[in-house]
Amino acid sequence: MAAKYELKLGAATREAFGKALVELGKENENVVVCDADLSKSTFTHLFGKEFPERFFSCGIAEANMVSIGAGLASSGKIAFVASFSAFVLNKGFEQLRVNVAYSGIPLKVVGTHSGISIGEDGPSQMSVEDLSLACSLAGFTVISPADEPSMFALVKQAAYHPGPVFIRAGRVKVPVIYGPDQKFVIGKGIQLTEGTDITLISTGLMVAECLRAAEMLEAEGLSVRVIDLHTVKPLDRELIGKAAAETGCIVVAEEHLVDSGLGVRVAQVVAETSPCVMEFHGVNDTYAESGLPEEVLVKYKMTGADVAVTARRAYGRKK
Repeated sequence: MAAKYELKLGAATREAFGKALVELGKENENVVVCDADLSKSTFTHLFGKEFPERFFSCGIAEANMVSIGAGLASSGKIAFVASFSAFVLNKGFEQLRVNVAYSGIPLKVVGTHSGISIGEDGPSQMSVEDLSLACSLAGFTVISPADEPSMFALVKQAAYHPGPVFIRAGRVKVPVIYGPDQKFVIGKGIQLTEGTDITLISTGLMVAECLRAAEMLEAEGLSVRVIDLHTVKPLDRELIGKAAAETGCIVVAEEHLVDSGLGVRVAQVVAETSPCVMEFHGVNDTYAESGLPEEVLVKYKMTGADVAVTARRAYGRKK
């Protein structure tokens, strides 16, 4: 039987990011932060209040912000730049490619309000392609934490991680999965439950939904393994290959376009290690509508019950 998780609601991962910045700022005077006129939404305002001389408001100019951050990082600062994922990646992509990735600058880029769970702000600000864009940047490490504790820990690790890093954060509050003693390692996924029939692999807020799906499927007699791949690049190939070999059935669930996100990256590893039945659960070649976050997630089938439907289909193919 899979381990049981209470999944009590915690803070949004964007808030955990802001709190981690403050602690980093207290620990190291070389930490600096840039924001593109959204500091209250990204929670970088917490850092700005504590360390105004190390906080730079760049206005609504994400491309310039990336270049400023790259300059700070190249001069020896531990530089973070933050905005909504849809803005920092789409508007700043050329600068991220040339000034950061090509040059190997260790800039830390944080995109908040990712996915469709941003809700009321609508499709122009919903980032459903951010993971694919970030992963396409050579040399970038890409991280997508599932909850408040993992975000806090991984932001602190990312500050000292060599090379450029993109961290995906969300707007809405999410269930707490991890306890205070959980250890996180960039590049190493975490197996949350044991299982032999099927594996659910996810990242971000969909990890909690996979745990909910696993509980439903366990009640039907299935043995379900759940894996949190908080690092999307580089992937934990060993953990993925082991799951594919031992369960023979994988479902990847993500709050992202299925055509270009975590699922296709996992599929590449599975194809190269232990090919098995796979299904992909996420946003299907569309932009979501504006609405309350919970309503949007229900309409676009991002709940545990929806993941369970896909898992049953995958297991049926396995049999």
